[in-house]
Amino acid sequence: MNNSSDFESCQPRPQPMSIPVLMCLVSFIGFILNVFSLWVFCCRLPSWSAGTVLQFNLALSDILATPVTPLMAVYFAMGNDWSFGKVLCTVMVAFLSAQFYGSTIFLTLISFHRYKVVAHFNKSSRMKDKSFIKKLCAGVWLFLLAHLLVYGFATPSTKVGKITQCYSFSQRSQKNSFFIISCVLVSVGFLLPLSISATCYICVKNALARLNNITPKSLKVKFKSQRMIQMCLIIFGICFLPMNVIRTTAVVVLKFYRVQCHVSDHLQTAYYASWVIAGLNCCLDPLLYCFGSQTFRDAVPSFRVKTAEPQPSDTEMTPNHILTT
Repeated sequence: MNNSSDFESCQPRPQPMSIPVLMCLVSFIGFILNVFSLWVFCCRLPSWSAGTVLQFNLALSDILATPVTPLMAVYFAMGNDWSFGKVLCTVMVAFLSAQFYGSTIFLTLISFHRYKVVAHFNKSSRMKDKSFIKKLCAGVWLFLLAHLLVYGFATPSTKVGKITQCYSFSQRSQKNSFFIISCVLVSVGFLLPLSISATCYICVKNALARLNNITPKSLKVKFKSQRMIQMCLIIFGICFLPMNVIRTTAVVVLKFYRVQCHVSDHLQTAYYASWVIAGLNCCLDPLLYCFGSQTFRDAVPSFRVKTAEPQPSDTEMTPNHILTT
């Protein structure tokens, strides 16, 4: 009785169709929400602050995977047999990954920006300089482009038996590439951004606790400031934690242990399901704009509230108006 059949002999099995259906649904809802957000940024805001530039780029990164999501659905529907060639496999995997990790980078930059604005409201900072933020975002997109090339070409589609697989743990010949890429992504793409965002949250909380002569407005600012970074941390935890934990576990198990075929099947299904959860970030990020930015709410007619005084810019923040933009 062979209870430890080598993963080499395992043939890919079809995945539940509920996964691509949910993936397409989440992607479609996120696409609508982010297109609406981009419309608000481009057509409803007369001027942009440094924070607005970061939020715009986050919304842009959230729609990266929308064009390639249907390919994944067709891939599942055809019994996990990839028939679109190596180039489209590379494009699909690269764009899905760029969406996930582009979001983590821009969420981290938003958290760090809010920290600088709140904790150092009376000091100059390049994080408050819109021109610098534009250059920073351009650098992020160049990094994501390099990520696209490395990630995509390091994990091409390959034949497993008579079936062509695209980014599947059944591709045993690519186990070393999967392992290396996973280690880089979980450390640089998840743990580092999460640590920075968590540190920003703690620093903002401590900075606001030290404010003297707290007025009702200051108290409101305290809650709004903490809420924005807290929402970034919640998105990290809900959307990106499961995917990184499951993928890291899977590549370690598949690289260092002999596993039964049903174990590899369960790992693959769990990983694909985590993509659906990770995709929820494109639906949650617009909430960040609505509930974390007074400027964004004022630009949307249904959220608009008339105020008696103008809202200051990021470079004119006072303790009472730290998070109005």
